[in-house]
Amino acid sequence: MRVMVIGGGGREHAIVWALKKSDKVKEIYCAPGNAGIASLAECVPIGVDRFDELIRFAKEIPIDLVVVGPDDPLADGIVDAFEAENIPIYGPRRNAAEIEGSKIFMKHLLKKYGIPTAQYETFTDYEQALAYLRGQSAPIVIKADGLAAGKGVTVAKTMEEAEKALHDMMVAKVFGESGNRVVIEEFLEGQEMSILSFVDGEIVRPMPAAQDHKPVFDGDKGPNTGGMGTYSPLPHIPQSIVDEAVERIIKPTAKALVSEGRPFRGVLFAGLMITKDGPKTIEFNARMGDPEAQVVLPRLETDLVDIILASLNGRLGELDIRWSGEAAVCVILASEGYPGSYPKGREIEGLADAEAQGALIFHAGTASRDGAIVTNGGRVLGVVGRGRGIAEARSRAYEAADAIRFEGKHYRTDIAAKALRG
Repeated sequence: MRVMVIGGGGREHAIVWALKKSDKVKEIYCAPGNAGIASLAECVPIGVDRFDELIRFAKEIPIDLVVVGPDDPLADGIVDAFEAENIPIYGPRRNAAEIEGSKIFMKHLLKKYGIPTAQYETFTDYEQALAYLRGQSAPIVIKADGLAAGKGVTVAKTMEEAEKALHDMMVAKVFGESGNRVVIEEFLEGQEMSILSFVDGEIVRPMPAAQDHKPVFDGDKGPNTGGMGTYSPLPHIPQSIVDEAVERIIKPTAKALVSEGRPFRGVLFAGLMITKDGPKTIEFNARMGDPEAQVVLPRLETDLVDIILASLNGRLGELDIRWSGEAAVCVILASEGYPGSYPKGREIEGLADAEAQGALIFHAGTASRDGAIVTNGGRVLGVVGRGRGIAEARSRAYEAADAIRFEGKHYRTDIAAKALRG
């Protein structure tokens, strides 16, 4: 098969890496790709939002299967556009992808079907939102309704911080139109957990649980990012809690989408909080997580192409999906200044040394320049260590991370520490 992956970040590098292992895949193309993906696939300089050009390219090759990585094209209807041209594509249609594209839609869906989530109110008017906020107490959560590259959520520790976040979203428009509507939500206390699932309608095949680290600094301090690291499995969280989340949240959500005439086909990502009252929903995403994909896909033993084809052919429920017992830990190396403004074009050294140690290096924000690999994004690289347990995988990830050098490099030093504390 000739396969095309849409996207150019660390998640897409992990997807390309997993697809490359399949004996069913002849050639892989990636639009637009990055410097790391270029070693596995032919990168095509077409943006993820240029549907007409992507369709034209897919027909010219011709492409046998398209796999969509990022959220924006899914929310904008890329699956609908390719299906209209009879090109096989894996991902949810636009109406199903709204579960990520609109936090308000998601919250209303969960409320309607009695699926556990935080208490909330939604607003389109800043003054009304501010008046409501001033009647609440901190900590409290402020969310922009639309997509914001993983940064449209503020967990405010003080009311001053909450009011600033609300003003930034609704008045200053730091996230553009995504902040025209907001969700003000109760703060949920507990441990976070991510469960990605292959979903086809009401068929749900969960992947092993993972845990992401959103704040930029150690100890969960500082502003939220797109994710500074992740690990899988979660040895300190009982399997019964994972099973409860699948049965009470993920399966009912898939069923609810079918009931609403929005059947979901693709990867459904559940961001969950394990509270004293059990798991509750923080968010849903309509695609693989980033950087969750970087630790979950390396644990997948079943051919990813077989899973995708089974889903497209209505046979997902029949497939035996196998996972390695090995642990994986991903440490994100970020650019100076991230998640704020950051420089680009700084040369990266030590990649071969890190890979020689056995680490997987997934490129997130890189480019090629004059034969060198340089920084080209806020999150630059995902360094994945694997081992018999979290401690071994974590040690290998950090040894490899230390071997990689670029000016201004920063990363969290406590990824997966929670799993070792128990």
